[in-house]
Amino acid sequence: MSNSEPTTSRQLILVTGPARSGKSEWAETLAAGSGKQIIYVATGHVDEMDLEWLRRLDQHRNRRPVDWTTLEVPIELSAVVRASQPSDCLLIDSLGTWTANLLEQEAAVWATTQQDLLACLKSAAADVILVGEETGWGVVPAYPAGRLFRDRLGTLVRHIGAIADTVYLVTGGYALDLRALGTPLPPVAKN
Repeated sequence: MSNSEPTTSRQLILVTGPARSGKSEWAETLAAGSGKQIIYVATGHVDEMDLEWLRRLDQHRNRRPVDWTTLEVPIELSAVVRASQPSDCLLIDSLGTWTANLLEQEAAVWATTQQDLLACLKSAAADVILVGEETGWGVVPAYPAGRLFRDRLGTLVRHIGAIADTVYLVTGGYALDLRALGTPLPPVAKN
């Protein structure tokens, strides 16, 4: 290969942080700088009765450039990642919403769903930027569903962080590159 030929290495980037920290805005900035066709993968269900949720969705839509493609994918993230092309940059927003959409899966089914997503992220043809919420920095949820959500999302974010090329923590108005600043933990034991 000559020096004038472009390289086609794909990037897997995780952007994580607390609520209202700017995670999505940072992920959008990274996607815009990719030089690729942006495919915004929205994991939320549209509920016409939930006006506050609709306002949040509009806020996200209004920030995005009109030339970005938007896909609403509340469940089948793995299929979208598998179908991506090297010329694409997938921006998946968000892992928390996706996890909540699948919260009723039995533990074994969830484990398979999670492993399938991790496998296709490892072999993705496209750049993939994932937005994931940090949970569990405060009070332990009082309800079983809240604890299940926190545990599943926390584990999923940790697994993706372990395979990501870059991991950002967005908090306090800053995006911190955790791969540059941190030391990786040992792999999570399989249960």
